[in-house]
Amino acid sequence: MKLYLNDMGVLSAVGNTGHALLSRLQAGDRSGLVRTETYSPGQPVYVGAVQGELPEIDKKYGVYACRNNQLLLAALGQIQPTVSRMLKKQGAGRVGVVIGTSTSGVRNTELALAEVAAGREKPAQFHYKQQQLAGGADFLAHILGLKGPAYAVSTACSSSGRAFASARRLIALGLCDAVIVGGADSLCQFTVNGFAALESLSAGLCKPFGMHRDGINLAEAASLFVLSKEEGSVALKGIGASSDAYHFSAPDPSACAVIGAMEMALADAQMRPEEIDYINLHGTATPLNDAMESVAAANVFGNKVAASSTKGMTGHALGAAAALELGICWQLLAQNDRQGLLVPNINGDELDGALPALNYVNLGQTLGRPINHCQSNSFAFGGNNISIIISRT
Repeated sequence: MKLYLNDMGVLSAVGNTGHALLSRLQAGDRSGLVRTETYSPGQPVYVGAVQGELPEIDKKYGVYACRNNQLLLAALGQIQPTVSRMLKKQGAGRVGVVIGTSTSGVRNTELALAEVAAGREKPAQFHYKQQQLAGGADFLAHILGLKGPAYAVSTACSSSGRAFASARRLIALGLCDAVIVGGADSLCQFTVNGFAALESLSAGLCKPFGMHRDGINLAEAASLFVLSKEEGSVALKGIGASSDAYHFSAPDPSACAVIGAMEMALADAQMRPEEIDYINLHGTATPLNDAMESVAAANVFGNKVAASSTKGMTGHALGAAAALELGICWQLLAQNDRQGLLVPNINGDELDGALPALNYVNLGQTLGRPINHCQSNSFAFGGNNISIIISRT
């Protein structure tokens, strides 16, 4: 079954359109990562926040009014013509929604509870649906009048990658002809303080695969795609998923399940490792993740295929990370650059020589020809792994 990613909308700390995102990443721009106490009073940390005004949510959908859904609404606006065309062609009952997230609108709950803790009334506009994990999918289905399946996937940092596997399955089972698929996560105290408690936050800007890497920079983002059988310029070629359950938060250093996910994606796409032009690595900049992933990538690809982590510029968008990074790959394929300008591995540090050597992309490095095939990795707590291949048609 041939499936295509017909359109893509994105917001991130590095740009609120696909073109802006890609151009700033290719330039090695880290200005989206800023130091703030907003989510950790008294303890400033670097985060990647989406900048600029977001669309207001109509009052009749007030139960869904939160920043997470505003991000989704903004991303939807970028693909609205394609969505409208699909709805007209397929019908509201044949279009589904699958959204990956890990926080949804938890920030609204934090603000509401702060009011109560201060002895004031809970805000009248607060509703539980604002933080419900499936709230984003429900919101999009309501505003678009969709009658097909609408649900969320939440597997921590692989959530929006798993959403693509679910969306593909809906079409394969004949339940949908098109699916709006992607993810969104917004910054909140819950995640910032949670990762701080795990001692996983970087003291400065994160350093993917760097000698002195010490943790992540949390971020927010939203990325939406239209997946369908309708032929387009970018195809969804392969998906590989695995779960090793090695540890609650630490990756399996042997990388066996991650290797399995990458090889499964290649087999699904009927491709050889050397056919991949670029790998977007999960690359969180934590000591354990980067060590494990470099072992896995070296095992599957050796040191020939161009590779980078973009989290040194975007930050780690948690449940939205997989969709954001697949969006970066989508833009690389859609840019129609004959020289194939790649996205560098920016870390402000020297590479860790103790890790297996990979072909990390340098600033300004090109493939020397158009980029045709990209693979993107995302991993999560509990060993929940996903690897996705998309290709220019």
